[in-house]
Amino acid sequence: MAGRRTFLLYTVLAFGYAFLYGPILSLVVYSFNESRLVTVWSRFSTKWYGELLHNEQILSAAWLSLKVAAATSTFAVVLGTLAALALTRFQRFRGRTLLSATVTAPLVMPEVITGLSALLLFVAMEEVLGWPPGRGTTTLVITHVTFCMSYVTVVVRSRLSQVDVSIEEAALDLGARPAKVFFVITLPMIAPALAAGWLLAFTLSLDDLVASSFVSGPGSTTLPMVVYSSVRLGVSPQINALATLIVVIVTLAISVAGWMMYRRDVLRQRDVQRALAAEKG
Repeated sequence: MAGRRTFLLYTVLAFGYAFLYGPILSLVVYSFNESRLVTVWSRFSTKWYGELLHNEQILSAAWLSLKVAAATSTFAVVLGTLAALALTRFQRFRGRTLLSATVTAPLVMPEVITGLSALLLFVAMEEVLGWPPGRGTTTLVITHVTFCMSYVTVVVRSRLSQVDVSIEEAALDLGARPAKVFFVITLPMIAPALAAGWLLAFTLSLDDLVASSFVSGPGSTTLPMVVYSSVRLGVSPQINALATLIVVIVTLAISVAGWMMYRRDVLRQRDVQRALAAEKG
C-alpha cells in the first residue's frame, strides 16, 4: 500500500513538473533551431542569438525595461516600507483604515483599470500643470510604483509583525533616537523582506504589459510590448532566444541567492555552536 502511494505521489509530481517546465524546456531547445519555423526542427544552430544581439529594437526595449524596473523597485521599497511601518507600528491614527484599503486595493484591482486611471490622471496633470510632458519613462515608473508598492507593503508588513518590539524599546530606553533605532536595529532585521520586496517589484515591473500599454508613448516601448507585438505577427526564433537568455539569467540569480542564504545559515549555525562550546568551557 505504501509503495502504491509513493508511486502515485511521484507520478503526480512528474506530471506537475512536466506541465510547468515542459513548455519552457521546449522553448529553450527550439531556440537553437536553425529553421525560421519554430515548430519544425532543422538542425542545431546559434544564429538566432547572434541576430538577437544585433536587434536594436529588442535591445533598446530591454534596456528601458531594466531601467524602469530598477527605479520602480527602489521607489516601491521606500514607499512600501514607510506604509508598512505606519500600519504596523502605529496601531491607531486617523485614516489608518483608508491607508490600509488604498495600499491593498491594487492587489485585487485589474491592471486595465490601473492603466486607464493612470492615463487619465497624467492627461489631466499635463493640461493643468504641464507635467509630465507626454507619455514616457516617468509615467511608466509612476504607474508601476502604484501597484508594486502594494506587494512590497504586504511583504515588509508581515516581517515587521514578527519583529520583537522589545528590542527597539530597549534601545529607546537606553537613549537611542528613533532614526538610529530604525537604521541600526529595525532595518537589519527586515533586510531579507526588503530584498524580497525589491526583487518582487522588479519582476512585476519587468513583466508588466497591460498597464504599460496605456502610459507608454513613442520611444518608450518596453520589452513585453515588443515581444507581444512580435508574437502577434508570428513567433520569431529570436523571441525563443530572448526567453532562453532570461531563463538562464533568472536561474543564475536564484542559484546565487540560494547559495548565499545557505552560506549564511552555515555561518550562523557555526557561531551558535561556538557560543555553546564557550559557555560549556
